[in-house]
Amino acid sequence: MALAKQENQHIALLGSTGSIGTQALEVVAAHPQLRVSSLAAGRNLDLLVAQARRFRPSLVVIGDESRYAELTAALADLPGIRTAAGLQGMIEAATLPEVDTVLGAIVGFAGLQPTLAAIEAGKQIALANKETLVVAGELVMQRVRARGVQLLPVDSEHSAIFQCLQGEPAHRVQKLVLTASGGPFRGYDTQRLAQVSRAQALKHPNWEMGAKITIDSASMMNKGLEVIEARWLFDLPQDQIEVVVHPQSILHSLVAFVDGSWKAQLGLPDMRVPIQYALSYPDRLPHAQPDEPGFSFANYPQLTFEPVDHSVFRSLDFAAEVLRDGGNRPCVLNAANEVAVQAFLEEKIRFTQLYDLVEAALHRVPAIPNPQLEDLLLTDAETRQQVAALV
Repeated sequence: MALAKQENQHIALLGSTGSIGTQALEVVAAHPQLRVSSLAAGRNLDLLVAQARRFRPSLVVIGDESRYAELTAALADLPGIRTAAGLQGMIEAATLPEVDTVLGAIVGFAGLQPTLAAIEAGKQIALANKETLVVAGELVMQRVRARGVQLLPVDSEHSAIFQCLQGEPAHRVQKLVLTASGGPFRGYDTQRLAQVSRAQALKHPNWEMGAKITIDSASMMNKGLEVIEARWLFDLPQDQIEVVVHPQSILHSLVAFVDGSWKAQLGLPDMRVPIQYALSYPDRLPHAQPDEPGFSFANYPQLTFEPVDHSVFRSLDFAAEVLRDGGNRPCVLNAANEVAVQAFLEEKIRFTQLYDLVEAALHRVPAIPNPQLEDLLLTDAETRQQVAALV
């Protein structure tokens, strides 16, 4: 059952200076009933300060504790705004009493603990941080059910599936199909992939995203992570979740039902749409930029689909493996990938070494069958050390 919406929806925005965060603030600016109660960002101090001055939240948090004094000084002339820093500051931002919905857009493993704290505080969760469910899906969903909170997906693919499932009983679902653009290297073989540059990998053909997720899309690790996320969000086994390449990125995902019917959600590649849907659910608000041209079939006379080349883009096989194994294995996958992506962005490794480093970590880090949060924190740290040493 959907939670009742108050006239004003008070939002904690974690990861406000990233791609999702900045687009979320466009949505907030277009709809006065959406109010920002807290803003939190990693290290982009200048943009965070500008956001705070515009949206006037009650709390502003910088993840980089070394910049806390700068943040406090920059907002000293605004006495209604408190400041904080680090993990505890992020947790405070997510658990303010007046907050109704926490939009989790922190990149990577760092989003896990603030999200868990928000769940314990009974907040509705709009989740853009897929890594939270990748590394701790079972633990997170157990706590979601125990606290009776609602977790709404922000990823475009999972939002599409969520929308297609409205009014449909779960036992009538045959399978879910996640679409993938194929990224900038669709059709490449392994030899050609080994020669690609950082600049090439950061040029996604359809979406404007942050650097980490853009590299994940190019390697198709992003789709592997989304398969794991979908397994926990929709409580379906992995053999009922498929991936298909759809280069136009218009059809965002599909659901097949037992009677042979299919549902799909379509639209231009615009992350403001799933962000807004999560923040306004179960309502649908007008588009944040109503004057922008919308989708037209005349502009897309052909929508095409093709299988994933698993021999080149090995991330999907890694994701399937760790999902079968369970325990802390998805956490190993995620941590290894985060370190590998950063190494590639720093031009320390070739693109194909993204796969090699993840594979090495999966062989080196010990398995833990039923991990608790402490086990996952240790697994994350150990995996990062192992992969950093290999780099």
